Amino acid sequence: MIQDSELNPQVSIVTPVYNTGKYLKACLDSVLNQSFSDWEMILIDDCSSDDSRLILDEYCKRDNRFILIKNEKNEGSGISRNKGIDKAKGRYLCFLDSDDTWHKDKLAKQFQFMKQNGYAFSFHSYDFTNEEGEKILAPEIVTTKPVDYKFLLKRTIISTITVMIDLEQTGKFYMPRHRRKQDYGLWLSLLKSGYLAYGMVDILATYRQRKGSATSNKWTLIWKHVKFLKETQGLSWVKSFLYTGFWAFNGFVKYYLR
Repeated sequence: MIQDSELNPQVSIVTPVYNTGKYLKACLDSVLNQSFSDWEMILIDDCSSDDSRLILDEYCKRDNRFILIKNEKNEGSGISRNKGIDKAKGRYLCFLDSDDTWHKDKLAKQFQFMKQNGYAFSFHSYDFTNEEGEKILAPEIVTTKPVDYKFLLKRTIISTITVMIDLEQTGKFYMPRHRRKQDYGLWLSLLKSGYLAYGMVDILATYRQRKGSATSNKWTLIWKHVKFLKETQGLSWVKSFLYTGFWAFNGFVKYYLR
């Protein structure tokens, strides 16, 4: 079922939802509280079995900027996001996961950053909380140097909740049909097409680190990354292993030597 909207907003926000009722209100409130108000938020319920659906219905009734898509079967975050991308009416496209939040000036500052510089693709710094919303770790402060395709192959510096894309410049790109790393695949596609990603040092989002969100088998994770690069980027096995080596080293530095 799709609930339609007559709005033609500047910004479209895409959010897949699956059993995140515990965190969903905080996520949606962080969008409602934005100082920039010209947005639509496309919410894709991926057959949640908790109270997520009730919460989504409640917010959609309160504000018609929320647009609800209900999947008929569980399809995963990548396919769900692609449905949101397809429906997006805004010039600028953003993503927000349903257990994460934005700071109140995220859209205003990033929209201005994009407009002033004419950028097609940008991202920004972010901080971390645990499941209970308590601050943990040091913030992830991103580079201000333009990020190109080869850089991103070596280091996954771009977090989904920090991205803004100017669809008027790029057209609509979609995520690969993989259960994992779909967002990374989309960023690589944009950069491979010749666009650059520009970072903002401003901390404008909060990533919630939940237990069990990453695999405990690091060797399996590494092998899956090799296969992902081989299958989605058309790289040779040698290059897939080489770039995975860079990726694994940078990930180790990021998460264990912070």
